[in-house]
Amino acid sequence: MPELPDVAAAPGLSAGLAPAESAAVASIVASKRAGSEIAGLGIALPEHVEPNGPIAARLGIDVEWIAKRTGIEERRIAASGERLFELAAAAAERALAAAGIGAAQIDLVVVATTSNDELMPGASPRVAAAIGADRAGAIDVNAACTGFVSALAVAAGQIESGRAARVLVVGADLMSRITDPADRNTSCLFADGAGAVVMRGAASGRIGPVVLGADGANADLLRTPRETGVTEMQGHETFKHAVDRMSEVTLQALDASGLGLDDVDVFVYHQANARILRSVGERLGLDSARVLDCIRKYGNTSAASIPVALEEARLAGLLRRGARVLIAAFGAGFTWGATVVEWGTES
Repeated sequence: MPELPDVAAAPGLSAGLAPAESAAVASIVASKRAGSEIAGLGIALPEHVEPNGPIAARLGIDVEWIAKRTGIEERRIAASGERLFELAAAAAERALAAAGIGAAQIDLVVVATTSNDELMPGASPRVAAAIGADRAGAIDVNAACTGFVSALAVAAGQIESGRAARVLVVGADLMSRITDPADRNTSCLFADGAGAVVMRGAASGRIGPVVLGADGANADLLRTPRETGVTEMQGHETFKHAVDRMSEVTLQALDASGLGLDDVDVFVYHQANARILRSVGERLGLDSARVLDCIRKYGNTSAASIPVALEEARLAGLLRRGARVLIAAFGAGFTWGATVVEWGTES
């Protein structure tokens, strides 16, 4: 398809068109220039805090083994009556409040999750109904721990193409529901939580190019089979892939944005394991102070981990207006992704 001329630079282009046609051309040209930004952030966590002690006792291991192996000291676990869409809706309402945007103004709700309450319907229409986003479309994204980055890519694409003005993106998982409590490879790691951002159009792009990747040939290393409903992970192999891919995609996202490692203020990686965070930082030669690590408090909340980590960064004063934040994740599939966000709100 040939490039559309610049309407502003060539006013004669629209002169011979009917008003509706002229407006359509202007809209298309404007959408090609549009950017997107994060306007508000919110998280929601279950009330119950579970330290390492009960897990260590259940597994018959030393409590220090968990902290040393994972970097986790406690995590949030949902009560039996809590539902994923309700936690996701609570995070969404906080993000909307932070953005100063009403639910009725949202055009699309995108929920990233691996652990929805039901096989169908998806979580997104329930979240939309719970918050009163009555005119919004609804989409679920299942890219495991990469889900939030993937959902961000969907939302940015919708806004930048002119198909939506405001999109709510939620990452939510109740990983405790799909974790075998007797499996030491997973029961120490996974936890529950939800985080959301409101995205809107911006004069210039504040969400950089989103680089996504996948490797289905290694999907069996981390999966949740339907027949058992619990997560299986070959930890050592998954660890190596996670470090390799998050290191690679960090550099790819920076290259796509025309930036270098020194241009980033804070690196917000998926909080999978403290050793993975350290290994990625060391491979890239990053100062540990620039790599956010909050897994000690929350564990691995899968699709929720990046928005939860962003909230920790905000509370620490790291998300000042204009700050460059690289976010990256790796998850089952295998899937991975990264982008650079120029923070657009006062925190």
